[in-house]
Amino acid sequence: MNLIEQIYDITFPKIIFFERKISIDHKNTILIGPPKSGKTYLIYDYLSNFNSTEYLYIDFDDYKNKKENIEKHLENFILNNNITVLVLENFKFDIKLPKVTNTIITTKMKFKLDNFSTIYLEPLDFEEYLLFDTKHQNISNSFNSFLKHGNLAEVIEYPENKKYQRNYEICKLYCEDKVELEILFLLIKSSSEKKSIFQLFNSLKKVTKISKDRFYDTVKKYERNRVIYFCQKYEQPKAVKKIFVFNHALIDEVSYTKNFNSLFKTMIFLELNRIYKEVFYLDNTDFYI
Repeated sequence: MNLIEQIYDITFPKIIFFERKISIDHKNTILIGPPKSGKTYLIYDYLSNFNSTEYLYIDFDDYKNKKENIEKHLENFILNNNITVLVLENFKFDIKLPKVTNTIITTKMKFKLDNFSTIYLEPLDFEEYLLFDTKHQNISNSFNSFLKHGNLAEVIEYPENKKYQRNYEICKLYCEDKVELEILFLLIKSSSEKKSIFQLFNSLKKVTKISKDRFYDTVKKYERNRVIYFCQKYEQPKAVKKIFVFNHALIDEVSYTKNFNSLFKTMIFLELNRIYKEVFYLDNTDFYI
């Protein structure tokens, strides 16, 4: 039995699905988004429309799934088993895509393919959070939890005393090494502030050995995957932009000093950013639509 046959035999556990405002509705889709925003959850929901014999799900972040072995057998396996849906999680576009009716891809890379739709999936907004939060009995308690612990569905189910730790672990999971983690923490600390990338690089360079190219490339990757956002000053595209992070609760993860002002502004920005095509700021106005 080759590796792909072993992957194919794995059965998914049954999951209770809560409806998101975004769903996969194109047969060829690339999913991009910050860590634990629900990309895999959305894929499981999509796969529930098919028989388990019709799809093949491969996660390239799984150590057991060796790229060379998969590349060697993938195309023949799809043909021999009439696979109609191929899911490639954490795909790096370093093997040839086989011909298949439906292909769903998650990636951290910037990549465009003909006949593919791209979904930028963000964590829960507050309306979605209310659906996922089955523990609290009223909207006030749910809002307090949302404000304190953030917008990741997974964290809702964690015990109260482990929610902060899980948010921290999710940051580490997303970063390839300690340098990337330092960059992410610096960006989180700067959330809701006006800072240039050059300022941030100089700040980090004083405490960590890092090249300018590495720093700028990592920031671009985070922006592309909506781990961070840049909010432009209205009608002044060359002015310094405000930085915002994908999960407001992370701001309290990176410092013992609580910063409610930054946390609240970040939470509001994330909600506005979902509703409006463009969000700006002004000198005396936090957000301008």
